[in-house]
Amino acid sequence: MSRKARPAKPGTQMTPEIEAMIRVDHAGEYGAVRIYEGQLAVLGARGSAATKAIEHMAEQEQRHLKTFDAMVNERQVRPTALEPVWRVAGFALGAATALMGEKAAMACTAAVEEVIDQHYAAQVAKLGDSDPKLKETVEDFRADEVAHRDAALAMGAEEAPGYRLLSEAIKAGCRVAIRLSEKI
Repeated sequence: MSRKARPAKPGTQMTPEIEAMIRVDHAGEYGAVRIYEGQLAVLGARGSAATKAIEHMAEQEQRHLKTFDAMVNERQVRPTALEPVWRVAGFALGAATALMGEKAAMACTAAVEEVIDQHYAAQVAKLGDSDPKLKETVEDFRADEVAHRDAALAMGAEEAPGYRLLSEAIKAGCRVAIRLSEKI
């Protein structure tokens, strides 16, 4: 994933801030895919409501990642250099929370998606009318992320052992990952 940044195609309104948004959103969707892969690797095909929900969420995250992959290429945005870290960290977070049980896996989803909801809301506000295509994409994906959070909460995320501590640790990690991926 080491692409060299090139000038934007004519007609796009690329600014360093928009490049950072695309870079971090691409990294975040990649991380989400890896979290769900880690959870499913541990939980397997149990056929439970939680695994079915995770499989559905994973499919949506794959669609998000494909969209940002295309945007990175189309707009010639340099992806994060931290992709190898997010590959391992995302899978490890997913696997670790799944090892703690389905409710902990749901707690992970709820925490991650809460931070992403806030992150995407801030992006939409910053974008205004400057990049309608990116804004529409972020708004669309934000709706999915909110639905993931709500589903995770409905499936007992808050009943996970050590929920508050687990949730706050995951949220803090997400916020750090966002800041790093914007720049690096």
